[in-house]
Amino acid sequence: MRRHTHVFGAVCATAALTLSACGTGDDADTAAPPSYSDTRNTLQRLTTADGAPGALLEVRDAHGRTVLTSGVADIGTRAPMAGDSRFRIGSMTKTFVATVVLQLVSEQRVALDAPIAQYLPGMIQGNGHDGHAITVRQLLQHTSGLPDYLNYLPLEQVMKDTLTQYDPLELVQLALAQPPLFAPGTGWEYSNTDYLLAGMLIEKATGRPYAEAVEQRIIAPLGLRDTFVPGNEPSIPGVHAQGYGKLGDSAPLDVSEVNPSIAGAAGAMISTAADLNEFFLALVSGRLLSPPEREAMMMTRPLGNSYQDAYGLGLQSTPLPCGGLYWGHDGGILGFQTMGATTTDGRSATVMANLYPGESDAQDADIRTALTTALCASAT
Repeated sequence: MRRHTHVFGAVCATAALTLSACGTGDDADTAAPPSYSDTRNTLQRLTTADGAPGALLEVRDAHGRTVLTSGVADIGTRAPMAGDSRFRIGSMTKTFVATVVLQLVSEQRVALDAPIAQYLPGMIQGNGHDGHAITVRQLLQHTSGLPDYLNYLPLEQVMKDTLTQYDPLELVQLALAQPPLFAPGTGWEYSNTDYLLAGMLIEKATGRPYAEAVEQRIIAPLGLRDTFVPGNEPSIPGVHAQGYGKLGDSAPLDVSEVNPSIAGAAGAMISTAADLNEFFLALVSGRLLSPPEREAMMMTRPLGNSYQDAYGLGLQSTPLPCGGLYWGHDGGILGFQTMGATTTDGRSATVMANLYPGESDAQDADIRTALTTALCASAT
């Protein structure tokens, strides 16, 4: 979940404010692995000029896995960032949720172009909203015209008490108290409300919470041992970075303890870079979706921004500066900013910084730069 203003394997430990890497390729006779020097420099910038306490990135390529880290996981103890740290993934959760919905489409339990009112009758109505005019596809692609509930929750209020329990129905109603942004299907605007509703759709279609569906359909089959849908538990289990947030010129505030109900199906999940790389590789290679549903997910609409991003169904494509596209998603939730992506030829990278909200747009840009430089270096 991010407030949209436009949110296993070997690892290496590092000393505070230093960088390290490790490769896990098996064939010593292959060409030397990339040095990822540009990516290292970007991670260093994230933890100096951009103000993030720490950052990590894992990249997978033909040589295996390489983990890069910079900075600290904990401002107080100065513990170095560990490459296997768990962290909140924010809106990268949306790709998991969209995948489950598309699996239900394949099973003919949900129809992409059916109105959401068919599954959630009476949920979207009043103030110009009509659930009969909004399709499942439009929810997943952010073309519903529904306002983002996060725009009506003051950030200062949220950061003041990160343990507040939120009811997803009340969050949806908070959005529906505002008029539509546009007629369904006639525009594009990122809205976390869309994915709260997608989570409710999964529960209606399966008879179980969206969290159980994600766990049984994605996490367990892929063996993602460090990936969780945490419910309302505010702590991050196991080895993890502390998460920090800033308001204006204030000192970073530790916001590691967050009640995930503020995000729900729009952004509550916890994972690691290794697990996220495995997930995106499995998704884009076709291991999680049948061909028609994979094609539907990757049918994008341009967003008209400088990066040439295009959004599909919970999955975004962006041109790489070295040629080709990457497919993935970003995420921002109190304490953490993340981005993960893969290419169709099997390269994948995930990056995390443990500061959100941050000091400036520079962190956003460098998160993306770290990802693209890693993917481009891995192509050599």
